[in-house]
Amino acid sequence: MEVLRKDTITRWLLPYLPARSGGRRCAADPAEVVGAICYKLKTGCQWRWLPVKALFTGEPLSWQGVYYHFNAWSKQGAWKKLWLSSLRLHRRALDLSSVQLDGSHTPAKNGGAAVGYQGRKAARTTNALFLADNQGLPLAVATPQAGNQHDTFELERVFAELCELLEAVELRLDGLFLNADKAFDVTALRQACARRGIEANIPRNRRSADWQTDEDTPFDPELYRRRLVIERLNAWLDGFKALLVRYETMQNWVALHWLAFTVLLLRKIAPPTTS
Repeated sequence: MEVLRKDTITRWLLPYLPARSGGRRCAADPAEVVGAICYKLKTGCQWRWLPVKALFTGEPLSWQGVYYHFNAWSKQGAWKKLWLSSLRLHRRALDLSSVQLDGSHTPAKNGGAAVGYQGRKAARTTNALFLADNQGLPLAVATPQAGNQHDTFELERVFAELCELLEAVELRLDGLFLNADKAFDVTALRQACARRGIEANIPRNRRSADWQTDEDTPFDPELYRRRLVIERLNAWLDGFKALLVRYETMQNWVALHWLAFTVLLLRKIAPPTTS
C-alpha cells in the first residue's frame, strides 16, 4: 500500500527530517523508512506487524528500527517542523476565505496523558481542537486535552496555540473569518478573535452562560454553511487508521497527525498518477 510515492517522499519530506547523527549508518533507504511509517499511519497496524520485507527493496529494516526512527524524529519535534515547513512552502494551495474550528474525541485504549472518560463515547478519550481551511485541508491541531473536558476548556490558551502555529508559517490572521458551532459561543473565544482581527462567525447558544438576549452579535448563515468542510477533514483523517484509536503516547499520536496533515497537503499539490 503506497501512501506517498517514493519520489514525493524524497523531494518533499526527507529534506526536512534530520539525518541520524552518530552510531552506525542506517543501511535502509531513508525514503523507504518514511514510507514504512506512512504505511503504519494508513493501516493502523501494530508496529511489530509492519510487513518490512515488502516495504523495503534492499535489506529490510526491522520493525524496531522503523519505530526507532519515528520515535527519534518525534522527540526532536521533526514531524511538527515538517508540517510547518510544508504549510509555509505550499500556502498558496490553501483557501483562507474562511477557516473552520472543531473538536474531536478519540478513544484512548492504553490510557496515558490527556485521557479522561467521555460519556458520549462511553470510553476514555483524548480531545483535540483542529483548524481547517475552506477546502477542509488541515491547518493546525492544538495540544490534546483529557476527554472529560469540554471543547471550551482552557479555550483561550488552546486557541492562542492554534493562532501561533498559523503565524509561524506567515499566514495573516487579521481579516480571517472563523466558523465554529454554537458549542464555542463563549466570550473568551470571541474576545480572543477580536484581539487578532479575526471575525468570529458563531451562532448564539441559548444554553451558554454568556448568552444575552439583547446582544446583537453579527452572524452570517451563508458563511456558516462552509463549516461543513471540516467534516471532510474528519473523513480524510479517519482514512488514517492509526488516528482512529489512540494507542501511542500523546507525543507520538500528535506526531502522526502532523504526518497525516503533510500527506493530505502533498496529495493536494502532487496528486498520485492513475494508471
